[in-house]
Amino acid sequence: MNHFLDIHKTDPDALEAMIAAADRMKAARGDRPRGAPDDEQPLAGRMVALIFEKPSTRTRVSFDVGVRQMGGQSMILSGTDMQLGHGETISDTARVLSRYVDLIMIRTFDESVLAELADHATVPVINGLTDRSHPCQIMADILTFRELRGPIAGRKVVWSGDGNNVCASFLHAAAQFGFDLTFTGPVQLDPEAEFVGLARKAGRTVEIDRDPARAVAGADLVVTDTWVSMHDSQSNRERRHNMLRPYQVNAALMEAAGPQALFMHCLPAHRGEEVTSEVMDGPQSVVFDEAENRLHAQKAIMRWCLDV
Repeated sequence: MNHFLDIHKTDPDALEAMIAAADRMKAARGDRPRGAPDDEQPLAGRMVALIFEKPSTRTRVSFDVGVRQMGGQSMILSGTDMQLGHGETISDTARVLSRYVDLIMIRTFDESVLAELADHATVPVINGLTDRSHPCQIMADILTFRELRGPIAGRKVVWSGDGNNVCASFLHAAAQFGFDLTFTGPVQLDPEAEFVGLARKAGRTVEIDRDPARAVAGADLVVTDTWVSMHDSQSNRERRHNMLRPYQVNAALMEAAGPQALFMHCLPAHRGEEVTSEVMDGPQSVVFDEAENRLHAQKAIMRWCLDV
């Protein structure tokens, strides 16, 4: 069963094959209209369930469009549409959905929901995001970097801000794709020690530097994410802003990184908070390339899961 649950749980050769497949499928589409089908229709006759306990723009649209481009059909389900873990156990939901669909993607809060769904499903399950990781986003980021700078192996990635779920998946990817990562942010928001240790055990250099200008020196890639969640209280928002303000990605920080450094953000961005509009719209920013590449990377992931 080819579940795609986390980057560090997926064989490095399989990850490389997915990136290569995404690149090929993107090139094969050329300039055709977005709604036009791919020449290959590997998902013809297949049904994909897309479950969203968390709201989404990019994940929802990119998976839905990707399924359709490859000839399949998608069924979009929200948390309010289902009894996931409430009126029905997650394991029972997994067994039932497996009788109806060929593939399940879930975007949820608690990692345990994803794990239990995968344990009991008899079809592949894809992690569309949990509070602990976001592997599909990082696959798109790796694809984007490769398009513009070549392989990411041996490069320096700097994460500035909150060591959150996206940062965690970058650490997973450091171990599997062979790059080094420097985290710069407040000590209260350091990435999980388990994931730092995982990358170091794989032979990668992972550094924590509280000085953002020093941390980004010589970076090939600078990455950040939002400082606050949509569910945070006003008091928590203010506290986090105060902690994270020194780690804003602005023109001065990108100048300290150097002209070779790309800037990435998984979006949505709070312009003027974690990143300035000058950087978002500047020549080093590739945020909209990343957003597009969610489509191509996820198509490759779905094909790998279904072995088609």
